[in-house]
Amino acid sequence: MSLSRFRHLPRAAHGPVKCPYQGASLLTSATYNKGSAHPESERKEFKLHGLLPPNIQTLDEQVDRAYQQYKSRPNDLAKNTFMASMKAQNLVLYYKLLQSHLKEMFSVIYTPTEADAIEDYSRLFRKPEGCFLNVRDQDRIEESLDNFSTGDDIDYIVVSDGEQILGIGDQGVGAVLISVAKLVITTVCAGIHPSRQLPIVLDCGTDNDKLLNDDLYLGLRQPRTRGEEYDQFIDKFVQAARKKFPNAYIHFEDFGLQNAKRILDKYRTEIPCFNDDIQGTGCVTLAALMAGLHVSNVKLKDVRVVCFGAGSAGTGIADQISDAIATEAGIDKGEAMKQIWCIDKQGLLLKSQQDELTPSQEYFARKDGEWPEGEKIDLLSVIKRVKPHILIGTSTKPRAFTEEIIREMAKHVDRPIIFPLSNPTRLHEAQPQDITKWTDGRAMIATGSPFPPVEYNGTKKEIAECNNSTAFPGIGLGVVLSRSRRLSEKMVVAASKALAAKAPVLKDVNKPLLPDVEDVRELSLDVAKAVIKTAVEEGLAQEQIPSDENELEQWIRVQMWEATYRPLEKAE
Repeated sequence: MSLSRFRHLPRAAHGPVKCPYQGASLLTSATYNKGSAHPESERKEFKLHGLLPPNIQTLDEQVDRAYQQYKSRPNDLAKNTFMASMKAQNLVLYYKLLQSHLKEMFSVIYTPTEADAIEDYSRLFRKPEGCFLNVRDQDRIEESLDNFSTGDDIDYIVVSDGEQILGIGDQGVGAVLISVAKLVITTVCAGIHPSRQLPIVLDCGTDNDKLLNDDLYLGLRQPRTRGEEYDQFIDKFVQAARKKFPNAYIHFEDFGLQNAKRILDKYRTEIPCFNDDIQGTGCVTLAALMAGLHVSNVKLKDVRVVCFGAGSAGTGIADQISDAIATEAGIDKGEAMKQIWCIDKQGLLLKSQQDELTPSQEYFARKDGEWPEGEKIDLLSVIKRVKPHILIGTSTKPRAFTEEIIREMAKHVDRPIIFPLSNPTRLHEAQPQDITKWTDGRAMIATGSPFPPVEYNGTKKEIAECNNSTAFPGIGLGVVLSRSRRLSEKMVVAASKALAAKAPVLKDVNKPLLPDVEDVRELSLDVAKAVIKTAVEEGLAQEQIPSDENELEQWIRVQMWEATYRPLEKAE
């Protein structure tokens, strides 16, 4: 079916672009600049003669040259800086280069290299990107959002307060770069329009002494604000963002343990919002789990799960799994939670530990009477008593999944599903090769970082990476295009099912439990389709959505931004 039927939609990027600049001003605008690719007609009309070399190149030729420049950089941080510089010069070329080499560049523009860039934000700073709101200037939030006007409506906001960044902790104002990086991923992976995005940092101060003592630090030089003043700041931001950008989807990123779940729970029933550390990690892990259960022939309603590490990621995963169990089995979510055992620093979470529990941990604390008095509550003891089908690690405790623990688990289930997800690689709870050996090749494994295939008895098995980027861009695209009033639990479960349906392991047991990030553009379309259909079923969608399956796919596809040069026309 032709895409032309939906060309009238506001996000259907096609045809000429109205450009308000000419001459040198045009060439300094990343949105309109094509560099050596400006055709003769545009060079004449926009007064570019003499400002560019005479040879006119194609976008592909520019990508080849840019890739050679990228490869010449001495290390990953230098490559990250090169990409940031290119993004500031020519958006289309930046995204085309990234899309052409996504698997290779992913770790450079996102984790782990982006963490290095964030740590050095104030020292590497060249040009501001994003919107900077601070807790000492709460009366200026609306004014600051007005100053960020792009001329387009805003579809997608990523906001961080910088307290818990990518495993490196409190980074203060440098968190703006995680908001920027997440939005880059939404564009390259799901076609969210770059001109319809807004990266925001909420500067609440920092408890990072290194930053506070750095003369070059660009953020508020004060301890992190907490309590009532912090909550007022968050609420003023949310209300101002909703007033200024009423259709925007708000993605909360890298908030601290005490705030992440609390903030999500406060707003998730009122507005379309999302927390990637909680829901994104939960969604992609649930997808891998569903694929593994399909292979092992275990029903979701019968599954027993142990989560080792009960921070934002661990409880987010547990939350997502309990939603899925409740949906699948038709039971109350509280009942579904009884099939999940969460362990943190104190051991198994119990109700009697109330003062030690975070708000998100309280949901998963077991009644003390369920556990025999005097029996240990460490991981091995829980494994022995629970006999789980699934063991998930988000503890950042390296080698916590010992040979004894893995062998004990493998005694009780035919195909143990084991996910050591802690990042970076050095913090993984176990190595895939060891898990494979200790389970006699029976384990199904997914990790939080890329690992090479493992070999056992002459057979190679590919290891899945639980990469949130296969989930959150498609979820966001679905919410944005449907203009859903909120993101429901069923919509996130639907996203997990769409991901699981594409798992390579379903066709070959030696293939991974999740699809590769290289296939993410089509994956995002499938995820968005599942999210949109569920939004319609639940009465949450506010757009007119095609009911025909093929039409729906074309309706989504035509609204996904592509990195191509469009003709420029002079704006009035």
